[in-house]
Formats: sequence, C-alpha cells, structure tokens
Amino acid sequence: MATLPGEGTEDRTVITDGYFEREVNLSRAATATFLRELADQVEAGSDLTISSDDWEIPFGYREPIEVEVEFASNRTKELEIEVEFTEGESGDGLTVE
Repeated sequence: MATLPGEGTEDRTVITDGYFEREVNLSRAATATFLRELADQVEAGSDLTISSDDWEIPFGYREPIEVEVEFASNRTKELEIEVEFTEGESGDGLTVE
C-alpha cells in the first residue's frame, strides 16, 4: 500500500467510483517513501492501493502505464511528472484479497 498523510479521521472511506482528487505537500523523505511503496506495488503485479488515514483507493490496472513529463519555466521553474493507470480488464468483477 502506498500511503499519504491524511486528516486523521476515524473511518477510512474506500473509493471505487465517482471523482476524487487530493493534493498533498510532502517532505523529500516522505515523497521518496511514497514513490518506493508505489514502485513496489507496480513491480509486484497489476493491483495498487493508494491511501491516507481517511481514504483508500484500491485499483486494478493494465499495461501500458502512461508517464507524462512536463517542464515549464515561466516565473518559476516547475517539473511535473504524472503517472496514469488505466483500469484493468476483469472477467466477472470479483477479486480476492
């Protein structure tokens, strides 16, 4: 599981439908930990779980994985790296965890 900081609520919501977006600011060490956890999941198979204290997104994906790199140098320089996973093809919609 790749975990981000959350708001510390007692109940974790599992998100499997609709629209959800969160943006967090992390230290260099926390960012490296999150990316390693994500990389470990990608290397292990085609199922990911991204979470925080208050939400969780389990996601089965298929290859190829889209990676987009964007650089802009307007007033300040900014480098954006986006990784996009597309839902995997499932036979009957059942999964075993």
